[in-house]
Amino acid sequence: MKRQNFLKSLGGISLLALIPNFSITKHLKTLTGNLKGKIIRNNDGTRLNVIGDIQTHKLVGSDTNNQIVEWVDDVEPGVGIPPHIHTKEDEIFRVIKGEIEIMVDGKTTVLKAGDVAFAPKNIPHSWKVVGTEKAHMITSAFPAGIELMFKELNDLPSGPPDFKVVSEICGKYGLTFMT
Repeated sequence: MKRQNFLKSLGGISLLALIPNFSITKHLKTLTGNLKGKIIRNNDGTRLNVIGDIQTHKLVGSDTNNQIVEWVDDVEPGVGIPPHIHTKEDEIFRVIKGEIEIMVDGKTTVLKAGDVAFAPKNIPHSWKVVGTEKAHMITSAFPAGIELMFKELNDLPSGPPDFKVVSEICGKYGLTFMT
């Protein structure tokens, strides 16, 4: 097909997409639901203290049609999450600042700024801030839902956590700690 004819045919297709009752438009609306774009500034979000993991939730399930939740971890050296398994969501960890020792499926490494790790559901993983500086990490989980667990953990009384209570809350959301 000649370039000119090809471009003309594309123009016709794009005009059809603008017609409100055209089936493609209906299909796209079905796929996206009532999703709306959202801009989240660096200092915006809901801040939670999840047993020492200071999280600022940027996107939650209600923003993304339960597709993904994303938060920024702002964590002191020595703080981490012990080995555990998710049965409902996959996670991606992207280090922005500091160093994170991460274990995924028995393999341990240290992530530095710019490094990324992927922990699929049903695979054991853990992480801990190493070194002397606070770490910042962007964590994404998909599908969304785990943010509800984090809210419950944030609402626990201050002081040392009761591991039995923490385990019960996490268990409701398909997360189990390895013993």
